[in-house]
Order: sequence, then C-alpha cells, then structure tokens
Amino acid sequence: MGNITFKEIMHQCKDVLMIAGGLIIFAIGYACFILPYNMTSGGVSGIGALIFYVTGFPPSYTYFIINLALLVFALKILGVKYTVKTLLGTVLVSLFIGIAQSLVTMDDGTMYKVIGEEKFMACVLGGLTEGIGLGLVFLSGGSTGGSDIIASIINKYKTISIGRALFMVDIFIVGLNWFVIRDVETLVMSYCMMFIAINMVDYVINGSRQSIQFLIVSEKYEEIATRINHDLERGCTVLEGHGWYSKQKRPVLLVMAKKFERKAIFDLIHQVDPKAFVSMSNVEGVFGEGFDPIKK
Repeated sequence: MGNITFKEIMHQCKDVLMIAGGLIIFAIGYACFILPYNMTSGGVSGIGALIFYVTGFPPSYTYFIINLALLVFALKILGVKYTVKTLLGTVLVSLFIGIAQSLVTMDDGTMYKVIGEEKFMACVLGGLTEGIGLGLVFLSGGSTGGSDIIASIINKYKTISIGRALFMVDIFIVGLNWFVIRDVETLVMSYCMMFIAINMVDYVINGSRQSIQFLIVSEKYEEIATRINHDLERGCTVLEGHGWYSKQKRPVLLVMAKKFERKAIFDLIHQVDPKAFVSMSNVEGVFGEGFDPIKK
C-alpha cells in the first residue's frame, strides 16, 4: 500500500467512475429502448429480454442468475481475479437494470415507450447507448459478464478470437427473437441494433486510445524536448540522425502522444522553432508508462 502513489489512486478512482457510468448508460439504453419495443440484444441481457417477453420474469434477475451460474462454472478455468471483477460488474448491471426498468414501467405493468412508436429510432438509440456504455466499461478494464465469460472459455481452449466467439454467440441469441416475437421487422431491428452497438464499442475504445508518433528535426531540439517534458509531461527520445544532403549529424526527437495532444505539440514546436521539420503518423498501439499497459 505504501508504494501506491496519489496519481495511481486517482487513476483507479477514474476507472471506477467510468465503469459505473458505463453500466448506468447501458442499463438506461436496455430498459428504455430495447425492452419496451420487444427487441433483443446480444449476450445474457438478450436472454433476459426473451424470458421477460414470454414469462414477465424481470430481466435483472435473469441476468444475475445466469451470470452467477457461469461464474461458478468458470471459476477454475478463468481464475479468481477475473471471477471477482466480473461478479462485481454483474451485481451492478443487475441493480441498474432493475432500477431503470422500474422507472419506465407504468402502474398496469406495461412499459412506457419513451419515443412513441418510432421503433427505428429506438433501434438506433438502443445500439448507441449500449455501445457507449459497454465501451466505457471495457475501456476501464471492467467486465459485464454474460457472453464475455462464454467467449473467454471458448478462447482458452479453441483457436478462435474472443471477438469472433462473442459475435457468434450474440448472432444466435438475437436470432431467437423470431421464435418469441414472430415479427420480421423486430428481428431485423434487433440485428441492426446489435451491429450499431458493436461498432460503437469499437469507436469508444479505439477513439480514446488512438496514439500518434512525432519525428522532429530541429536545431533547437533540446529546448523543444524540455518544453514537451515540462509543459505536456510527455517523454522524448533523442535519436542520432545524419543528413545525407548536408552530411551533418541531425538529432531527431521521437515523441509518442495521444491524438488529442496533437495541437498542443504543434503549437509548442511552432513557438520554439517555426522552421522545424516535423513528421506525424498514427500508430496501431502504444504500450508502457503513460499509455496502455503491456498485455501478457
């Protein structure tokens, strides 16, 4: 405990808040735009919706019960740490879904349609809110359980990616909507909503993690490096370059940064040396201090 810095504590608090916020957004989208319109999402939440349409059994209970059974089964396979983290997410999702559903359920037991009979808009808004919510959860290292558990087990023993396994499971679950609702339009809307959610998850995760690389050639490289270290709190690496035309040594600054820091770095370079030569490129991923942790 003594080795944990204040910065690390704040980072962990930020992750917890993002996970909680993501779960709340997910629950609102699920209860307001999916259940009232008889659509089906992927994963255990989709199974909960199908059971709710047939029996009226609350999907929050179904979500918790199925996830608890999966976690007991997966405890030995996926480990204690994964199980505890997923159990916490499961409890919170179940709680938030129950609260959100109660807010849109009228006295006669029917669910209030927030945007009237606009099923297509419900499809779009449901996919967006679910995708944003799940994206925030995954971005902060959280887990909602459900088909994540099944996909992780499949991935452990079969040469198939977690993403592909999740996709196959979700396609099957959404397809079951036809046998319950018997409506082609609702089935198609459910698939559209699922694809919107999947793409929104990718957008949230990749958009915030996208990094860029700068190569800076300047006679004032020392001042630029010092300013980047001090003002932006980013590291710099000095590479030994050699200009083929000038036949002179040209130190090159290598800087890795987040995409949103691009303007600040360009402004800083322009202030120090407007004649600097700068190359900027997108990078697939950056791992280490100040960026994503190195994955095992």
